[in-house]
Amino acid sequence: MAKRAAKQPARRATAETGGSYYLLLGIVVALSLFGVVMVFSASHATALADYGDSFYFIKKQLVWMIFGFVGMFILARTDWRFVRRYAVILYVITAGLLAMVLVTGYGIAANGASRWIDLGPVRFQPSEIAKFALILFAATYLAKKRESIGEWREMAMPVLPAFGVMAILIMLQPDLGTTLIAAGVIFIMLLVAGARWRHLLALGGSAVAAVAVLIATEGYRLTRFTSFLNPWKDPQNSGFQIIQSLIALGSGHWVGVGLGMSKQKFFYLPAAHTDFILAIIGEEFGLLGTMAVVVAFGVLAYAGVKIALRATTHFDRLIATGITAMIMVQAILNMGAVSGILPITGVPLPFVSYGGTSLSFTLAAVGVLLNIASHERKSNEGIIDASDYFRGRNGRTPVPRARSGRGTRATS
Repeated sequence: MAKRAAKQPARRATAETGGSYYLLLGIVVALSLFGVVMVFSASHATALADYGDSFYFIKKQLVWMIFGFVGMFILARTDWRFVRRYAVILYVITAGLLAMVLVTGYGIAANGASRWIDLGPVRFQPSEIAKFALILFAATYLAKKRESIGEWREMAMPVLPAFGVMAILIMLQPDLGTTLIAAGVIFIMLLVAGARWRHLLALGGSAVAAVAVLIATEGYRLTRFTSFLNPWKDPQNSGFQIIQSLIALGSGHWVGVGLGMSKQKFFYLPAAHTDFILAIIGEEFGLLGTMAVVVAFGVLAYAGVKIALRATTHFDRLIATGITAMIMVQAILNMGAVSGILPITGVPLPFVSYGGTSLSFTLAAVGVLLNIASHERKSNEGIIDASDYFRGRNGRTPVPRARSGRGTRATS
C-alpha cells in the first residue's frame, strides 16, 4: 500500500508534464499547418501577379517549415545544453551577423530596411538567430547569479550591456519590432530570475522613455504612431493599412466569408500573407476563427509556463521562460497591430505568417522547450537522474553523495 501511495504523486506529475509536452507539440503543429493553408490563401493572387506562380510563396514556406520541424525534433531529442558553454561565442557570432546586414554586398535592403543576409542560395534574417542567442546568453549568466540577483550590479552585468549592443545593431537595420520583442523577453527573464521590483520598474521606465525618443526622432515611426492614434486622418496613405485590416476583420462577422473567399487580399491589404495574415483569417473565418487563433496562443503560453515551472534546473527554467516570452510577446505585438490596439511594428505572427527564417528558428526554439519538458518527464518516471544527466552544470548546487566508509555529509 505504501509503495502504491508513493507512486501516485509521481504518476500525477508525469501525466501533467507529459500533458504539457504533447499540448505544446499539438498546438505548434496545428498552428504551423494552419499557417500553410492561410499563407496560400492570402498570397496566391500576389504571387501570380508578381512571380507568375500562384504557389511561389507556399512552396518556400513548406521548405522552411520542413527545415524547422527537423530542427525542432532534433533539439527535442538530443542534449543541446553543451551550447551553454559557448553562449558568449554564439552571442559574438550573432552580433557579427547583425553587423554584416549593414554591409553592402551582404545585406539585402527592402522597403527602407536592411534585415537579410544574402549568401547565394540562402537568405536569412540574423535577428531571428539573435533572439535565441540573447536568451541563451541571459539564461547562462542569470542562472549563475541566482543568490545575488537582488543586487543591481549583479542583475545588470553583463546581461543589460549585451542586450544594449544587440538592440543598437537591430535598430540600425532599422527594426523596432524585434528590439521590442528582445526587450520584453529580457524583462520577463529578469523577473523570473528574481530581480527586485524597484529595479524592474526603473528598467521599464527607461525602456518606455527610450521608445518614445526613437518614435519622436524618426519620421516614419512618428507617422506610424500618429496613424495608430487616428488612421482616418490620412486614410489613403499612413492610415491605409490599418483601415484595410479593420475592414477585413469586420467583413468576416461571426463565421467569415469562407476559406479562399477574402476580398482584401486582392491588392487592398498590404502584407496580407506576412504581418497582416490575421486580418485575412478574420475575414475568411470570422470572429470565431480569430478567437480560435488567440485561444491557441493562450494554450501555448499555458504549456510553456507549465514547462518552465516544472523544469529540473534554474537554467532550463530561464530558457523555457525566454522562449515562451519570445513567442508570446511577438504574437501580442502582431495581433495588437492587426486589430488597431497597438501601433504597427512589422513583426509576423509566429508559426502562421509567411517568413522562412522566423518560422524555422521559432520551430527550432520550440524543440528546446519540448526537450526541457521531456527531461522533466523522464526524471519523474525514473528513466534518468536529472542531477547526473546534467553532470552538475545545471545552475544548482551539486548534492554531495555519501562515500562508503566515511559516513554521510550534511547537505543544505
